[in-house]
Amino acid sequence: MLYRVCKRYRIMVSGNGLFYPVVGFASIVLFIYMSFGDVRFGFEEEAELAFVERNGTQFMVDGKAFYINGWNSYWLMVQSVDEYSRPKVREMLRSGAKMGLTVCRTWAFNDGDYNALQSSPGVFNEQAFKALDYVIAEARQHGIRLLLSLVNNLHAYGGKTQYVKWAWQEGVGLSSSNDSFFFDPSIRSYFKNYVKTILTRKNTITGIEYRNDPTIFGWELINEPRCLTDPSGDTLQDWIEEMSAFVKLIDKRHLVTVGLEGFYGPNDPKRLTVNPEDWASRLGSDFIRNSKISNIDFTSVHIYPDHWFHHQVFEDYMKFVSKWMLSHIEDGDKILNKPVLFSEYGLSDINFTMPERKTMYKTILDISYKSAKRNRSGAGALVWQFLVGGMQEFTDDFGIIPWEKTPIPSLFVEQSCRLTKVKGWPHKDTSFKQFC
Repeated sequence: MLYRVCKRYRIMVSGNGLFYPVVGFASIVLFIYMSFGDVRFGFEEEAELAFVERNGTQFMVDGKAFYINGWNSYWLMVQSVDEYSRPKVREMLRSGAKMGLTVCRTWAFNDGDYNALQSSPGVFNEQAFKALDYVIAEARQHGIRLLLSLVNNLHAYGGKTQYVKWAWQEGVGLSSSNDSFFFDPSIRSYFKNYVKTILTRKNTITGIEYRNDPTIFGWELINEPRCLTDPSGDTLQDWIEEMSAFVKLIDKRHLVTVGLEGFYGPNDPKRLTVNPEDWASRLGSDFIRNSKISNIDFTSVHIYPDHWFHHQVFEDYMKFVSKWMLSHIEDGDKILNKPVLFSEYGLSDINFTMPERKTMYKTILDISYKSAKRNRSGAGALVWQFLVGGMQEFTDDFGIIPWEKTPIPSLFVEQSCRLTKVKGWPHKDTSFKQFC
């Protein structure tokens, strides 16, 4: 489906009592604090973090259940290559910490593109690698954990298409279809070499190998995998099994997820009752089947109703969002016995008003909160996407600048406060308590 083009290439429920009368004031205080609060330099004050583990349907940190309120900023590494743009990364991570957020999802890949991390198979740009070192070290300082994605199904930053081009150029590719990424032995070898290089990388700032760094929340094998040439799902299933086992062979401490959008496959009855439309079951991915793999520790689900449906009204989108989330939480509880992370969600600012976007985000956060309150498998949500000012080339129609005075950022602050009250205080930056 072409709905992902609207993301511009990736570059380019109940009330809460007396909270809302004060949320406007809290937003103003937050704006001032985030804009002019303490700015720390260097890495001398880095936070002590424990590894995130899994116990059944819940993430665990230091023996306590850990429910996530977080965000996506896919651009952190590419903005860390040059010294002049690095302050944007620090600003973003510092702001996330001040909002009480705990996990950021970002790219740990850039294949064959400008400032590429991997310029050709097995050839790495040390300057770009040091940029990723910086992202991890800076996140560590602010107590933010990173969910690192290892390759893109889409074209942005190289993706599986770049791997196929490399194999084709070297005369070893079996097919020019970008789905050969999943079955071509040469390409699988390219990717495994990449994964091993990432996992065993020794951070030049902290001195810690990535596989031994608890700052990393976990590894995502691929962003939004689809294999259209095999709608049965067998090809993608084999790839996930092989790559998840390979990651676990090298790194036994970090959690692993696939990076799925959450669509039910061709043999799942829910394809008829929960999937957005018929096309969603013919993409070669299968939420239940893919997520059952033993080396997959938690599931991932995305939420983009305005891109998945045609000619729906806003109210129907909201009904779908609730049904979609509750269905996957039920799967995590009753079938998979694994946490369900809603790792991307957004609503376009082109076709929808600010109140409508706020309504959708609040719906998602409310369902996540209720799951946490009831100790269910809905383990949290990561909004797409947060930016800082002056990043027009990275802006899409979902972008949010957290310290702009709009109604949306206050929702994430409220969510941090609510999760804190029911699950304890997971944040290293205790100054956030003033907003609760």
